[in-house]
Amino acid sequence: MDPEASLGSLSHVPGTGRPVPEAELGLVQRWRSGGGELVELLSQVRERFGSIAAFRLGPASTVLVTDPQAVQHVLARHPERYVKRSHRARLLIGDGVLAATGAAWKRQRRLLQSQFTGTGMRRYEQRITEAARTTAGRWGGYARTGQTLDVGREMRRFALDAIWRSLTGHPLDDGTERELAAVAAVAAALPTLPADVTDAQDAVAADLARIDAVARHAIEAARGGAVGPDGPGLLHVLIDAANERPEYTDRLIRDELVTLLVAGHETTAITLTWLYLLLDRYPAAREQALAAGDEGSTQRRQAIQALVHETLRLYPSAWILPRHATEDDTLAGYTVEAGTDILICPYLTHRDPELWPDPEHFDPRRFITPDGRPAHPGAFFPFGIGPRACLGLQFALRESTVLLEHLLPVHTLAFSSTPTKAAYGIIVRPDGPTPATLEPPRT
Repeated sequence: MDPEASLGSLSHVPGTGRPVPEAELGLVQRWRSGGGELVELLSQVRERFGSIAAFRLGPASTVLVTDPQAVQHVLARHPERYVKRSHRARLLIGDGVLAATGAAWKRQRRLLQSQFTGTGMRRYEQRITEAARTTAGRWGGYARTGQTLDVGREMRRFALDAIWRSLTGHPLDDGTERELAAVAAVAAALPTLPADVTDAQDAVAADLARIDAVARHAIEAARGGAVGPDGPGLLHVLIDAANERPEYTDRLIRDELVTLLVAGHETTAITLTWLYLLLDRYPAAREQALAAGDEGSTQRRQAIQALVHETLRLYPSAWILPRHATEDDTLAGYTVEAGTDILICPYLTHRDPELWPDPEHFDPRRFITPDGRPAHPGAFFPFGIGPRACLGLQFALRESTVLLEHLLPVHTLAFSSTPTKAAYGIIVRPDGPTPATLEPPRT
């Protein structure tokens, strides 16, 4: 989010709230002068003024929302009142389903939704497994040679392989991997690009051209009847839709393809990287997961899924969710006027000590112990909730779990260095490389 963006206004219902205190302006000025991350300002606002609070970055106010009931009100119960105006990644994903709005979004989501639930997910199960086996084989080679690997790069390579197989039916080859590194490069650059659209496009023009070339080649191959060894994929679904729906132009197919590439690998790769960094600090969590049951058992799978969920609690796929009020509304006793900008912050909700005891501690048992986590749906929403929740939720959880089932029992990592902080862009990512070597298992 651009901190200098024009923001809406907030007024209070008489007798239910209080005006924004003037001291808050000083809080913002101190944050600005210190050059801190936006999350630091939001943390201070939440700590001092509560789970629904107004603050000023300019002449008007914005509203930070971390209260679970208010989160559900905005995202799930009244999404028509609180809308997405534009996606920060539009430069990269164009009019793909993540950025689309209104009727176009409904049509695009309807087409893709069936691909990520039930029967649709079973169609991609084997492709995810093959990508995990490929990664496990590569790690076996690293273990034999003692070669240093970069965990972040390895996780991106796996997740990109899984989504590329699901999109095209082909395993990821080295050339395509090199070209699609541009996806991560643009995604990482987005928060620092110039505000002017033309200047921003110019700054990443070479990377966008590489992405467009890969997309164009894949679309032409699929339209020409090429089917990979794994059979037709999601790209073929989009091309088939173009035969009946004129809105599915080559440009929209490209946008959906790139959207699925971004959503299908970048967030998963970063989650898995964070998970391994957390296991380095909390090695007992790995041992507990493996001790939960035998290989292939439901108990072990649930314990591994708990590792993923606890990682997503600390580092949610979308750490901040901007919305815009289209009409007047009452939110937890406050009157929100039409035009107000709202910031939903899963990152802060997930670290609220009133919801999550000892919230900074990595404890996957929260997700397998009765009453170990808050029951309210607005207390844990790493992929959002409501109609705009991430389509690929089940895909992401499945690929993460399958990879960990292959790697955790066999390998442990010894990091030679670890990032000292996080970078808060569109996704919260480790701010630095993650070099490591493989050790024998500790169990």
